[in-house]
Amino acid sequence: MRIFLDTSAYSAFLRGHQEIKQNIQRAEEIWVNAIVLGELRAGFIRGRQKQKNEDLLNQFLSSPRVHIVSVDEETAERYAVILNTLWKVGKPIPTNDLWIGASVMQLGLILLTTDAHFLNVSQIIVRHFPQNPSE
Repeated sequence: MRIFLDTSAYSAFLRGHQEIKQNIQRAEEIWVNAIVLGELRAGFIRGRQKQKNEDLLNQFLSSPRVHIVSVDEETAERYAVILNTLWKVGKPIPTNDLWIGASVMQLGLILLTTDAHFLNVSQIIVRHFPQNPSE
């Protein structure tokens, strides 16, 4: 299994979310992009445990199973497709999540997320794990 972690899935993993943890443990490859890293690091700056969180992220990224995909022209083409599809159905999602979806589409991966709005992105396979049982 080849997966892509969005920011919410990585955060849930660190908080001990069992289903996400199990999916990460079973994955042959784990992917993130610069957008996810930027969102995480922005959160670290605002938080009280910046160095601890940076150390945990660096440890995670050092795994041979973890890869960082670049955002490039091919990603931009997929971004445009996803954005226009969502506009047509009237279900916009945050811009950063469009870029995350475009990377997932580009690599043909499975997205792990706690964000339900990714379920509206028909071009990707999403494994949604609610943070709250009522979601």
